[in-house]
Amino acid sequence: MTGPSLPEPRSTEPESTAGWAPTPALGRAVLLAGLLLVTGVLLGRVDLVVLAAPFALGTAYALRRRPTTLPQVWITAGDDAPLVEGGDVSAAVSVGNPDTVDYDLVVVRSRVSPWLRISRAGFAGAAAPDAPTADASPAAGTPAGTGRSVADRPFVTSVPAAAAVDLELAGRALRWGRHPVGPAGARVAAAGGLLVSRAVLTDAVGVRVYPRTEPFEAVEAMPRAAGLVGAHHSRRPGEGGELAGVRIFAPGDRLRRVDWRVSLRARQLHVAATLSDRDAEVVVLLDVLAEAGRSGGVDGSASVLDTTVRATAAIAEHYLHRGDRVSLLEYGPGARRLRAAAGRRQYLTVLEWLLDVRADASQHEPYDQVFGPQQLSSDALVVVLTPLLDERSAQMLARLARGGRFVVAVDTLPANLTPPKDRGWAEVAYRLWRLDRETMIGQLREHGVPVVRWAGAGSLDQVLRDVARLATAPRVGSR
Repeated sequence: MTGPSLPEPRSTEPESTAGWAPTPALGRAVLLAGLLLVTGVLLGRVDLVVLAAPFALGTAYALRRRPTTLPQVWITAGDDAPLVEGGDVSAAVSVGNPDTVDYDLVVVRSRVSPWLRISRAGFAGAAAPDAPTADASPAAGTPAGTGRSVADRPFVTSVPAAAAVDLELAGRALRWGRHPVGPAGARVAAAGGLLVSRAVLTDAVGVRVYPRTEPFEAVEAMPRAAGLVGAHHSRRPGEGGELAGVRIFAPGDRLRRVDWRVSLRARQLHVAATLSDRDAEVVVLLDVLAEAGRSGGVDGSASVLDTTVRATAAIAEHYLHRGDRVSLLEYGPGARRLRAAAGRRQYLTVLEWLLDVRADASQHEPYDQVFGPQQLSSDALVVVLTPLLDERSAQMLARLARGGRFVVAVDTLPANLTPPKDRGWAEVAYRLWRLDRETMIGQLREHGVPVVRWAGAGSLDQVLRDVARLATAPRVGSR
């Protein structure tokens, strides 16, 4: 891109020659011209003076217009469209020349997050006719997100006066999160390569990559529906779409509810009774006490956090689309929470909230910090996404169940988790840990906490039916 309009420079240098230094080429030219002139005068040799003249005149001609300001560098991260895992990402590192002289050589380099696989990079615009481009296809067997990107090298171009050029970066986003593009820097050579600027750096710009929502559907069964409107059928009579039966007409019933067939047969007015439609509150609890497995990006293996974040996005999208209210909680030292709400705005807020999910081990018990007074509705369905790697997670599930909550535990531990390869007792210890974990899951089920492995659509169907059925039975719990 070229143009006369440039943003304000980030550098605090005054508009002077500060920040510019002579290159070794200038030193060699001055030294050679001086030696030839001095030798020619001392020895009285005119040929040496004539030989020194081109070096002296060339250096003076190149320095006739010296740059006074440093270059400007800034980063632009793509467009405003939401970026999802596996989507195309684009960014540009721009170098501007606010001076009145041309920059003969500009070297630009930028750091890029390894989760942004940059496959094409090159300059655009009339100022960079020889802009380099490259293709970065990962070698066979290279895990996604770990290979060398084409952005991990310097790029060279030239910038005319009062113009700017863009180093365009294009590739693919491999994993959810906030990924930096930058910091970036540029150094400039001017005056025929006799002067070089100091490195001008700019801060990184974050690129937001939202988690890919896996296809997810679940049955309509809910333990309790507490709202006034929604898609779930409650057990209370009211104005809804689910037929509850036929009863005798009573004062206040609407005429459109009259069942004429039954009325004519019974010779008395009867109306169709319906169940009210009510919304439910779904609380998704993210266990962030531990991380396990290796993340391979959108096309590779999934770690615990990958499964947790993507499953949360899928569950939230499903229930928000049905008109329910969804809230998020973190079971960890941070105890972050997102209040319950409904609608598309809440879904976008959920995606933004998930970008900051991090595993954070802690020695203290976070239960009281997460579940404070009146923080969790008694009618809410609590979906806990946990790898069950910490004993405190199992204790938290048991306490919720004993408190009369409707709890569903979703196992997010990767199924392909491999045992350690070290010699000795490592493999035996791994097997013992697996047995201990299975025992803990069995104990949770005995306490009334269903534990199911996340498998996308249909993962929670049977569990939700069981929880809804148990909700209708008398329960005894301590609060």
